[in-house]
Amino acid sequence: MAPFGLSALKLILQRKTAVKPQTASWSRPFGLGWDKPYTVRYASNLDDGPWHGAPLGGFGAGCIGRNSKGEFNLWHLDGGEHWFGNLPDCGYALFESDGSTSKAHGLAVKPTVDASNPEAGEPLSAWSWYPASSANQNTGTYSARYPLSWFHYRNVFKAEVECESFSPILPGNYRDTSLPVAVFRWHFKNPSKKPLKLSLLLSWRNTLGWFKNTDPSAEVHFRDDGSPEHSYIPAIGVSKGQSNRWIDSDGMHGILLEGERHNPIAEGEGQWCLAVGELPPGVELMRCSRWDPQGDGAEIWNRFSADGSIPQSNNDRRSGSNDPLSCAMALRFELAPGAELEIPLVISWDLPVTAFATGCQAFRRYTDFHGSDGTNAAAIATEALQQWPHWKQQIEAWQEPVLQRQDLPEPLRMALFNELYDLTSGGTLWTNASSDDPEGRFGVLECLDYAWYESLDVRLYGSFALLQLWPALDRAVLRSFARAIPAADSTQRPIGWYFTQGKGRVEADRKVAGATPHDLGAPNERPFDATNYTAYQDCNLWKDLGSDFVLQVWRTYKLAPDGKNINFLAQCWPAAVEALTYLKGFDINNDGLPDNGGAPDQTFDDWALKGVSAYCGALWIAALEAALAMAQTLSLELGLDTALEQRLFGQWLSQSRSNFDTLLWNGDYYKIDAESGTPVVMADQLCGDFYARLLGLPPVVSDANAHSSLKAIKEACFDSFEGGKLGVANGLKRDGSPLDPNGTHPLEVWTGINFGLAAYYRLMKDSNTALAICNAVVNQVYNGGMQFRTPEALTANNTFRACHYLRAMAIWALWATHTQWQLIPGADKKP
Repeated sequence: MAPFGLSALKLILQRKTAVKPQTASWSRPFGLGWDKPYTVRYASNLDDGPWHGAPLGGFGAGCIGRNSKGEFNLWHLDGGEHWFGNLPDCGYALFESDGSTSKAHGLAVKPTVDASNPEAGEPLSAWSWYPASSANQNTGTYSARYPLSWFHYRNVFKAEVECESFSPILPGNYRDTSLPVAVFRWHFKNPSKKPLKLSLLLSWRNTLGWFKNTDPSAEVHFRDDGSPEHSYIPAIGVSKGQSNRWIDSDGMHGILLEGERHNPIAEGEGQWCLAVGELPPGVELMRCSRWDPQGDGAEIWNRFSADGSIPQSNNDRRSGSNDPLSCAMALRFELAPGAELEIPLVISWDLPVTAFATGCQAFRRYTDFHGSDGTNAAAIATEALQQWPHWKQQIEAWQEPVLQRQDLPEPLRMALFNELYDLTSGGTLWTNASSDDPEGRFGVLECLDYAWYESLDVRLYGSFALLQLWPALDRAVLRSFARAIPAADSTQRPIGWYFTQGKGRVEADRKVAGATPHDLGAPNERPFDATNYTAYQDCNLWKDLGSDFVLQVWRTYKLAPDGKNINFLAQCWPAAVEALTYLKGFDINNDGLPDNGGAPDQTFDDWALKGVSAYCGALWIAALEAALAMAQTLSLELGLDTALEQRLFGQWLSQSRSNFDTLLWNGDYYKIDAESGTPVVMADQLCGDFYARLLGLPPVVSDANAHSSLKAIKEACFDSFEGGKLGVANGLKRDGSPLDPNGTHPLEVWTGINFGLAAYYRLMKDSNTALAICNAVVNQVYNGGMQFRTPEALTANNTFRACHYLRAMAIWALWATHTQWQLIPGADKKP
């Protein structure tokens, strides 16, 4: 074949410059491990270890993940469920020859196991694998600035080799952001004085039929920490009915992976597609539709490692049981000295169904654009091959404002991007549209350990990213809560917290009418319809949820970048009235403020508060101010008669304000509550004041009291806790000592609470403390092996709890307060 020169490159290069190392990205030497990564606090909680990279795939479409060892090891392809493990035959390999010497490596470190068959011993033993970096040699770098990620391979091949990967995660774009596709933009450069022959191999396992729960029951069990969970048993390794075949169409050549399907199509069924676009003369495409991934891999590797070829076959035989199959495609070409070549490849999948409890299912959002019969993987791949340059330009455009904010430290800018990972890999559910839900129904799990959707107390902070980038999805979530508030479900359930306290079986209604639900249900039941999945506490008794709902509704109406949606406000108004009325019923002594009941009954659900509390009381006052603003707006804009509600809420507000300081202010900070006598400084005591100020409502407390409280929080919970290097602990005594050295929540650093608290400091003009808090938390997460699985909580013992946590996206609250809600390009588009 003729070597590529610069004139030939013009035919295929979108750009003639190499992918450059990126600023504001998380980077790690290829394959380099961690000396002491964070480990899980409770043995029953999830801990897959530190090998996580940025996910690939659209919101709610299912996603895959490739880590800094080059492995594809994250497989969130069953809605709301988690499967983690390396499939060594899924990935890339590279052959290189300069005419006298040659080498070939799978572009991942040597695997120890095939996660689909862990008892089988060393996988693909005939293959040669890429060497990991060490203290003495750097073999490359993995970098990620979500949704972009890069591999830079160095000091192994003579060629300079780079791979950029991404999916079209685009603010304000409710179509492309839903697509199940990953783009891999490979760039090769020959810096030597001799021609180089190169061949890029992409291999993939047919996993169709794997990602479904073979235990369809919705039975709830309790872990040792009192949290409910359900059994998830995916069909990993099944092969019956699978087949692979070549596919060619205008502008696309690839391999289509198929499996058994029912009519109508069921969960786990559909297609995969590996594809490349039209290539000019000189690039040779080879395809092998079938090879055995459970052998030693020699049937592919012997030829590939010899000359960069693979056996050509288009065998579409359907597999039987215990008959796994993989496919491969290779692109072979020659580069002249100094020449460069760019080749985009695409992996797409079409798994249209997400199933819940027996007989209940939904189609994913992308099916509104590509159909729901599971035969559209090739069409999705073709679109990606046509659109990827445009998608990349749009990603660069929306990231540019953040990259340009030199007044924010680079690690913080990095985390702003990378914390968005959870919108893809957080078990995200995004259904197809309907007349009632024109953008579909949307939800992200609280986390994988607490696997229920959109916990309202958690998203009080954690939804700031969704609000600023995809506001229509934020409205969709809040509409679901508005529908759920009037509903009732008298099913009795045991409350897990009482088990942990040795108090035996205590039961409660699942959902009381008028109570604001804690969550929108779980993936093993009927999400959106069956709410309050969590049974650790009786959420009908929580004293923050009603306030959380009202504040988020008003916030989203007022601050959504795509404008004030009065219809959304009107839709949520009856539920807001009902939620506050229900919450007022907990005002036992008629002082205007709801009383906490002694058992943990708010977001710190292991922390008992008694009587009026600073946290819940401040949220209540802010919510009443928001409700009055809502009532006045609806009256002016729509002519709605809200006079009765305005009088009632005004009375409650006046009474609450007159008693809040009297009951809780101690001259230095706000007491955690009025009755327990617990002598701690609670870090998040004035979340309600933060929200009131953020929304331009009358502050809950005076400026002087706010500044004094923030000073006490900084001194007690930040400066005095591990010297500020971990972040802000939830609650310590004024001198920084713990009330209980064995306490749970008080001694934890909650990442999302820290980011929210930093936003409050920034709002109160204390940028130094805001940035110091954020830098401490970001450093722990991204240097402690927690990247792309940010936990709820970190401890001074180098442990974490509840990874892949929703609340950490509160870092976008700091963007809002620091930049005065600087618009991210695209987010203002109407859906």
